[in-house]
Amino acid sequence: MSSCAPTEEEIYLFHEGSLYHSYGMLGAHLREHEGVRGATFCTWAPNAREVRVCGDFNGWQGSSHPLQRISDAGLWWAFVPGAQEGHFYKYEIVSAGGDLLLKADPYAFAAERRPGDASRICSLSGFAWQDGEWLRQRDITPPYQRPLLIYEVHPGSWKRGDHGDFLSYRDLAVDLVDYASEMGYTHIELLPLAEHPFDGSWGYQATGYYAVTSRYGTPQDFMFFVDSCHHKGLGVILDWVPGHFCKNAYGLACFDGTPLYEYKDPLRRESADWDTLSFDLGRPEVISFLISNALFWFDLYHIDGLRVDAVASILYLDYGRRHGQWTPNCHGGRENLEAVFFLRRLNEQVFHYYPGALMIAEDSTQWPLVSAPVYCGGLGFNYKWNMGWMNDILDYMKTDPLYRKHRHHQLTFSLWYAFSENFILPLSHDEVVHGKRSLLERMPGDYWQKFANLRLLYGYMAAHPGKKLLFMGGEWGQFAEWTESTNLDWHLLSYELHGKLHRYVRDLNHFCRGERSLWEQDHAPQGFQWIDPHDYSQSVITFIRRAVDGDCFFVVVCNFTPVVREHYRIGVPRSGPYREVFNSDRVEYGGSGQVNDGVLEAEPLWWHNQPCSLQLKIPPLAVAFYKLDES
Repeated sequence: MSSCAPTEEEIYLFHEGSLYHSYGMLGAHLREHEGVRGATFCTWAPNAREVRVCGDFNGWQGSSHPLQRISDAGLWWAFVPGAQEGHFYKYEIVSAGGDLLLKADPYAFAAERRPGDASRICSLSGFAWQDGEWLRQRDITPPYQRPLLIYEVHPGSWKRGDHGDFLSYRDLAVDLVDYASEMGYTHIELLPLAEHPFDGSWGYQATGYYAVTSRYGTPQDFMFFVDSCHHKGLGVILDWVPGHFCKNAYGLACFDGTPLYEYKDPLRRESADWDTLSFDLGRPEVISFLISNALFWFDLYHIDGLRVDAVASILYLDYGRRHGQWTPNCHGGRENLEAVFFLRRLNEQVFHYYPGALMIAEDSTQWPLVSAPVYCGGLGFNYKWNMGWMNDILDYMKTDPLYRKHRHHQLTFSLWYAFSENFILPLSHDEVVHGKRSLLERMPGDYWQKFANLRLLYGYMAAHPGKKLLFMGGEWGQFAEWTESTNLDWHLLSYELHGKLHRYVRDLNHFCRGERSLWEQDHAPQGFQWIDPHDYSQSVITFIRRAVDGDCFFVVVCNFTPVVREHYRIGVPRSGPYREVFNSDRVEYGGSGQVNDGVLEAEPLWWHNQPCSLQLKIPPLAVAFYKLDES
């Protein structure tokens, strides 16, 4: 066997489920062997009778280049002279039953642009990264005590070219990166970029887990995008889908003629909600594949975090299934014990190599300790989406203000559990599709009130404990539901209230980033204190946000009705002069201009269980921030 073939140790670790950089062994790799240039090909097909590789280098005649079986558990390998960078290829797999399957490479670094579906030989070396200092600072600075303002983006529909074509990664490295930086975001989160055949899946049904989608350019183009983000002070988060994959015949499905990457058990194999196949998280080789893939995006593309999709569907055996459609675990329960093991090992390995990474769980269940370390019994993520807050606040905000007093609990309930996990507050793409309507369109009232309500929602979100995420288009009040088939309605920025909302979101982001009280203790109860959560009759809430230095704090007042509240008294923790430092009702943001100018002197009058109090004018459908003026 050639000296560039996999070592016995690599083979052993792969089959054990602990070869966490298996992409260095499997797939196609340009090599030189005994003075001859070519490529090695390696794939896993334990039940195949024969494996061959066909491509541009042999006229697509796989019989010219059979692979050699190099492990009893099904690894196949060959060196092919003459294979070059850019050549397209596939594996010809002869199943145990004699069927010929034509398969894309699960470990391919690049793929043919749709509707083509071949793999492409691609080297990922040689890019001149300029982000060394960014990576160093990221891995020595914990993310918890930093602002985290995430702009969620679908690259194919954020903005398009003059003829409706996609912007490339390099276009986005200028337009999107400059825009997100100017808007004050700290991170860009991209919907899945693993290669996928169908635009309408938004990337959530992948075929090439190691191939950044060719829709927007080459792997080096995406490296340029990430490097540009880091140069502008922006982190990059990728949506990642380890729970399921699409059924396309050229992909992972029945890869060697039998269920391989997917479960053999028909009760566990398919996800009916998405018409996809579920990864077999009990197979060691699948564990090697998935954990290596997570690390791959950090290793080769310098990303800063993964948002792990649909964690609930991974954790629960009965997710999306009726009685009789699922099999209990060995203890008779509904928990997927293999998935728990996988998620814990995944997070352990990512944080072992990248201590400053963001590992974010999209989980809608009450599974405990999702964002707690594995050694504490947790799943090991460092963040979890707060789906409870999102559902409650959107249900509350769509209610006519006249009736909001009957749903006041939806406004305040999230503070009972706000510190049980490290939460991110998401207003994501899932909330503006499938008939749910856009955020602006969901707001009640006339045209002005819709915008006032949306400014109020964003302001309350900014003040609420937890990191923040907003989907593209929400920052100027996209009226139409999002669709992947066209770009956002950028022309709306020329309309007055849309343009003013856009300015408001930009100013709010920069305001939040500059104020430690609004993010330094997002995950600690010491960072939040109610002043009065009980004024349901007027739909007003007041509270305090504190930095680690308890003397640094904001008083926040939210009025969820369109009524101006004159002479409204609230308790404050200290005497002295206060100033209104941010108000969503300012005229330049589209508001009515009900502001508190000048100095507000706190009186030594006990109120709301506080030693002092302020008398304010509360603006309608607005949030206002007050700070002790110690200048």
